[in-house]
Amino acid sequence: MDWKKDRIGTSLRGTNPTVLRRLTAGFANIGDVQFLPGYCVLLTDIPDVQRLTDLPRPKRMEFLSDMDVLGEAVERVCARRDDGFRRVNLEILGNTDPYLHAHVWPRYDWEPKHLVGRPVWLYPLERWSDPGTALGPAHDDLRAELTAEIDRLRRPA
Repeated sequence: MDWKKDRIGTSLRGTNPTVLRRLTAGFANIGDVQFLPGYCVLLTDIPDVQRLTDLPRPKRMEFLSDMDVLGEAVERVCARRDDGFRRVNLEILGNTDPYLHAHVWPRYDWEPKHLVGRPVWLYPLERWSDPGTALGPAHDDLRAELTAEIDRLRRPA
């Protein structure tokens, strides 16, 4: 669990188990929780960067481009896997973790009606620590599909 205390450092050292792929300006990671299957996070590759505006403009554009690639990969994979897939929400918040990161949330028609059109952060706290949806071996196929889709999207045209 030590990697959770230094997600960027462990990503740089190759010891963060959630990393799917190294991208241009960061790391595509599968989320620790999968109550919305396909949830991913893009981490910056510069540990002391807290905000998008802390990056020089060219690096900002690279980060946003990486976010676009990860978002499209999540969209494609989740649409293939689940007929209830609706869309992807992209968020750069930074209210809890002090480093630059972007959340990539797949959203589904099967979500509770009172939450389906609301921010994911309104899900009950127990969803965030539910062992039944915690990232684990049951998500190996999902991880592989996401990684393969990222690779396809990054191939030169």
